[in-house]
Amino acid sequence: LPKLGRALTADAAATAIGACLGTSTTTSYIESAAGVEAGGRSGLVGVVVAACFVAALIFAPLIAAIPAHATAAALVLVGAAMLRGLRGLDFDDRTGVLAAFVTLVAMPLAFSISEGIALGFIVYAGVMVSVGRGRELGALTWVMVALCLAHYVGPALARALGG
Repeated sequence: LPKLGRALTADAAATAIGACLGTSTTTSYIESAAGVEAGGRSGLVGVVVAACFVAALIFAPLIAAIPAHATAAALVLVGAAMLRGLRGLDFDDRTGVLAAFVTLVAMPLAFSISEGIALGFIVYAGVMVSVGRGRELGALTWVMVALCLAHYVGPALARALGG
């Protein structure tokens, strides 16, 4: 796709800003790619998707009335689809396997994908340092580990200091 870099940059910026504002991630690029895959050739695909989202807002209260246990089967299928990513894991590298295991177990136990990923980052860095391979981690990984640690340590410090 021509101008792919611009689309990915816009998608990344929207995702980062949305995360800072506490919203779910935006997937403008994915929607565009899905539209092209389905045969869309113009920006009208995005307009139609936006109109469908606005129409879906009307049904949001009705959908909110569906109990959580009614969606359990769909969530199990989504989880099974997520497990396919384990095939690409190097099972000879125990550091990666341990971090993946912690991430995989923490997601359902914490009822949060982001909590599982945060714990996975922390465990991965901790294991890498403990086996003497900490220098292999890049700067961005350390930034992510610091943010994940701040996510857990910050509130605990605030409570301990009476805040």
